[in-house]
Amino acid sequence: MSDAPIGFESDAHPVLAIEDLTVSFDGFKAVDKLNLYVQRNEVRVVIGPNGAGKTTVLDLICGKTRATSGSIRFNNHELTKMSEHAIVRAGVGRKFQTPSIYENLSVFENLEMSFPRGRKVFGALTFKRSPDVVARVEAVAAEIFLERQLHTQADLLSHGQKQWLEIGMLLMQEPELLMLDEPVAGMSVSEREQTAQLLGRISQGRSVVVIEHDMDFVKSIAHKVTVLHQGKILAEGSMDKVQSDPRVIDVYLGH
Repeated sequence: MSDAPIGFESDAHPVLAIEDLTVSFDGFKAVDKLNLYVQRNEVRVVIGPNGAGKTTVLDLICGKTRATSGSIRFNNHELTKMSEHAIVRAGVGRKFQTPSIYENLSVFENLEMSFPRGRKVFGALTFKRSPDVVARVEAVAAEIFLERQLHTQADLLSHGQKQWLEIGMLLMQEPELLMLDEPVAGMSVSEREQTAQLLGRISQGRSVVVIEHDMDFVKSIAHKVTVLHQGKILAEGSMDKVQSDPRVIDVYLGH
């Protein structure tokens, strides 16, 4: 029987296939021969102690860090040979721990700037606020709970709302793989619950990889959990399965 909760449908071919991935920094292997497979429509949560290699894995997928060896295939594109911009264009979106938004612009303008046509130099020069742009902005704003804040300047938003706005800026690009690094850090309880709802919705039709330390939140969103330790997979499966694994309790949950 699958570990995934009801609502998650996997297929035979992973959207993301990481094989024998290694990266060394001055002889230290931050990621060591990692094999990781993520399916379409899956919410995969990666947990583990500090220094386990979690953020480094996201850096490798999005091209910020270059692999020493191994393969990262996304929709049959070999990402290790592509630039960061090409990886974004291939359909990979990445949200970092600290919200990266334009605080002096409104919510509408932040989302509008993320519309794919406006992202290239020529596109920005010829960009028009056409009905399809407005419709897309309004649809994404509703999805991220900010439809009533469309004309609010971004610096006036709460911390949680800023996190949602950055997720919305990624959704404007319609990525097939969305990677989020500690998305609920600093959020209120109600904002965390809403974020769990949001991730459940946006995983329909795309894959989502989340790094998170809040175990209650992990349990509410994860189809599958991967536990990293010293750059390798220590355990993998449902939240219940990894929580009861003595090795995971010893190196992570027990602390």
